[in-house]
Amino acid sequence: MRLTGRGIAVLVSSLALYGLGELAGYAVFRALAGIGLGAVLAAVVLTLRQPQVTVHRVLSPDRVERGRPALATLRVRNDGTRRQASFAARDSAGDAWKEVRVRQLGPGIEATYRYELPTSRRGRIEVGPLTLERRDPLGLTRNSKATGEVGTLWVHPQRHPTKTVVAGRPRHHHVGRTADDSLRGSADLRDVRPYVVGDEVRHLHWKATARTGQLMVRDYADPDQPRLTVLLDTRTEPLPAATFEEAVEVAASILVAASAAGHRCRFVTTAGADFAAPGGAVASRLFLDELCIVQQRDDAGLVPAVLTTGTSAGGAIVVVTGARGSAADLAPLLSRYSSVTAIGLGPLQGVAPILGAQVVLAATAREALQQWTGVLR
Repeated sequence: MRLTGRGIAVLVSSLALYGLGELAGYAVFRALAGIGLGAVLAAVVLTLRQPQVTVHRVLSPDRVERGRPALATLRVRNDGTRRQASFAARDSAGDAWKEVRVRQLGPGIEATYRYELPTSRRGRIEVGPLTLERRDPLGLTRNSKATGEVGTLWVHPQRHPTKTVVAGRPRHHHVGRTADDSLRGSADLRDVRPYVVGDEVRHLHWKATARTGQLMVRDYADPDQPRLTVLLDTRTEPLPAATFEEAVEVAASILVAASAAGHRCRFVTTAGADFAAPGGAVASRLFLDELCIVQQRDDAGLVPAVLTTGTSAGGAIVVVTGARGSAADLAPLLSRYSSVTAIGLGPLQGVAPILGAQVVLAATAREALQQWTGVLR
């Protein structure tokens, strides 16, 4: 329990008035001092006891598209044998605060409250801890305590309808290793190797086992599947903050569309982030979580080294950047990907092929994706 700024002012003023009344001999000053001190004492008595309740908060949903509603459901229960006076429950959501006025609760009574959480900005928002606070009617004292767990609200970037472009280079065991060694489980034989715990028994190679005297298994790898790489430019020079949010929406829309179609996708940023996942709903959520926390930073060039080195290439790539750039920036990608598209966001408009790549220029994410969808038809 502590005095508020108003409570400190009333206490100091009351003491000053009492001293002045004693020195000057004015009874009215002493009376005013007594009223002030009495008010402070009454406030202390009213707020001395902290709320003794059990609280539980649930976020619904815990992942939401920017601008869509997200609710917090707060359940407050009095597990004690005494009536609980009303108090305030304050919940933090990033930089914002939400306050709920909890009514009086009798023994064993539970009350449910709902309040909306801010979703106007993309990001990962920490919700909580919850603060239970009891205040007197005059606002002279406050008794508060933090309780409950901290929740996380993922505000994903807004998404727009779009088609997706993917490409692949189907390979078989007689051609050589696949471009992505993490793809396993199809009928394409890659190698015969010693058995390790966890291998499928049905993949045992009996002839090799008899020849070597130890258990040998067939090692399978998938042929290259249709796959898409999205490179997001996180540099501040080509993309101002507002335009960068449009770029994030473009990347999110394309990745979700491709993942929903069951295609293997890869998300790369100029800042060094590199994340890949097979298609499906889980992959879409993982990509959106990554895009939820991506931030801008200054880097040297548009194309990171991970896209120009190693054996993991092929398929389609979409580069999301600013409208003003050089065609030479895309040159390292042309020989490594069968389809190269650059989406530039800024004041320019139009669609044109440049150096074997398709370039789309638009002011907003919605316009860029509409133009790109028109090109794919």
